[in-house]
Amino acid sequence: MHLPKYARPVCAAVAAVGTFAVLGVSPAAADIPIGQQINGTSTYYNDAGYGACGTQINAATDWLVAAPAAYWTTPNPNNDPICGLSIQVTYNGNTITVPVEDKCPSCDASHIDLSLPAFQSLADPNLGVIDVTWEFVNR
Repeated sequence: MHLPKYARPVCAAVAAVGTFAVLGVSPAAADIPIGQQINGTSTYYNDAGYGACGTQINAATDWLVAAPAAYWTTPNPNNDPICGLSIQVTYNGNTITVPVEDKCPSCDASHIDLSLPAFQSLADPNLGVIDVTWEFVNR
């Protein structure tokens, strides 16, 4: 797991995880809105290590996306059905599709965190945050 480049409030992430654990709140896999367009934002990150899906990632070189924590449905993210999905992102008429390989605990439900090369294919990283439309799609 990681936090987006522009928001790294570690305490907020820990508090959010603790809240879900105490309340037992966890949406069912059926709650992942596959094919439903979401108007939101995207930032980028360039961390390397193990992503939330349990595989090695390098967000500085790989095309991938960290999905908002709100859509993860199991206590062990490695087994989450979201790990078998991709996200299709559109910005300024350009569309890319990237696999969900990581979790963004500080992203709200409409915010995704793209890897640096995925973000660069849509916009100049100096923008930092872009308004996008996106949706979950099957791989």
